[in-house]
Amino acid sequence: MKKLILIVAFYILNGMFLNAHNLNNEMLAIRQWHIKGNSKTVEGAFLMCKNKEVYIENNVHQVLHFSIENLSVTDLNFVEQKQANILKLNRAPITEKKQKQQGLGWSDMLGLLFAFSIMIIGYVLYHTVSRDKIKYILPILATGVLFSLYSFTNRVMQAMATTTDPVFVDSAFTPFKPNVYTRWDNTYFYVESKGIPSHEMMTGITGWQQQFPIPQCYTGTNAWQIPLNPVKAVTPVPVNKNHFLRGAVAIAANGVAIFNPYTNTGVDAFLDGQLDNFGGHCGRADDYHYHIAPLFLDPATADIVPIAFALDGYAIYGSKETDGSAMKTLDANHGHSGVNGVYHYHGTASAPYMIGNMVGVVTEDTTLQIIPQARAQPIRPAGAPLKGAVITGCKPNGAGNGYTLVYTLAGVTDSVEYSWTAAGVYTFNFYVSGTKTTNKYNGFKQCNLPLSVPQIAIDALGVLMYPNPANTQLNLKLTATLSPKAIENISIYNATGGMVYSTLGFKETIDIKTLSTGVYMVKIKTKDQIITKKLMVN
Repeated sequence: MKKLILIVAFYILNGMFLNAHNLNNEMLAIRQWHIKGNSKTVEGAFLMCKNKEVYIENNVHQVLHFSIENLSVTDLNFVEQKQANILKLNRAPITEKKQKQQGLGWSDMLGLLFAFSIMIIGYVLYHTVSRDKIKYILPILATGVLFSLYSFTNRVMQAMATTTDPVFVDSAFTPFKPNVYTRWDNTYFYVESKGIPSHEMMTGITGWQQQFPIPQCYTGTNAWQIPLNPVKAVTPVPVNKNHFLRGAVAIAANGVAIFNPYTNTGVDAFLDGQLDNFGGHCGRADDYHYHIAPLFLDPATADIVPIAFALDGYAIYGSKETDGSAMKTLDANHGHSGVNGVYHYHGTASAPYMIGNMVGVVTEDTTLQIIPQARAQPIRPAGAPLKGAVITGCKPNGAGNGYTLVYTLAGVTDSVEYSWTAAGVYTFNFYVSGTKTTNKYNGFKQCNLPLSVPQIAIDALGVLMYPNPANTQLNLKLTATLSPKAIENISIYNATGGMVYSTLGFKETIDIKTLSTGVYMVKIKTKDQIITKKLMVN
């Protein structure tokens, strides 16, 4: 009976230490703010609260600030909750670099203490209990020690293996800015883009679906989301004709989505002639995307960086390993663990091209797409296949608001000219055998990405700040409209409102090497007003 009690007690205690916890944080989101004195609600996302003022970034990335005394009760409660969450995150960082600085957590220390306690108890019992009884007790105690140490070691290894440094992720996208804009929290790395690459699109397609590349608004709450804490799946889900047939499975470093090699009709898009010279085409919403690995991005950078990231959180490389050596043998998932022990995929010129199975845990909805998923916005009915047509060119117009697509069919060259207005009116002119047909559609208004490099204007007064995001040095430049003598002081505040830098007068270069990764507010005080702008430090 005593032996049974000891066994039950051990498993109860040991189970307490095997349980882990997960952090689940609220995403940055646009909301409606009710400001006293404003006839209309203000739409924007919360940035920070300082000196009894709340700072809000609206949907065109302007920073507004209002006194908290003018907030509604609901808005005030929201701000207080966000401030509490910010303080909690700052006290419990989870990136790999910060975890190493932080050391062991309290649960890990308790696990070690539990293991050593069992060892001490075993030592005491060994010297106090008779030899005919000790043979039953020691195996139980030894098992408890081993399980406790295993639990501790397993948690630490999992934490190290499933946390990605967002600065590392950002290094893949940096060469392609400002066509992409990046940001992150402790859960996701966000990629904002318009889904349009710098290379020519559509040329070379022989299986045309009569879709045309139109810039999309993958911005704000509709940005692409890469998990920063990927978890390996017990059974990886295959990327094939039965899974992930809608939406993206990865996002390329140039901000273009990458879909399953198979289309929603179950055919290999590459072998079916549906892809252009760069492995892409347009979907039913006129959204441009790739269906195979964008290997041409690999030589676009001097360093060995990922050419894409899968939506399960794991990196995708080209033909070389992370240390620059030739690609090693790939497993059934089309990847392997690198020299650092972290799993990654590789792109190849033959099937499955990039991902054989999703190594990381993902959620697939009933429409066979990974969620969360950025959404394209169709502005017209989907086209139908034009059998025998071959696209020979797709050039942007001089105004930067449309394209001219040229194709041949049965030896005849025809074209389509299409463009859009700032109000969201899309005009398509079809030229077939000398006959012009025009269709117009009311669609979404084109959006603008936040500028990343090399310069962004703080406001119309003539102050330029670059680069943004920055990591070691911030540069300020004044145009002819503003004199250095007009600048009284420059201050930088962190997300909780604490001042982290201040200088009197104007300074062209500011050293920010000591600032940790995150969002900051830069304030430049002139004799007439305070100029405010958001700064990303990576």
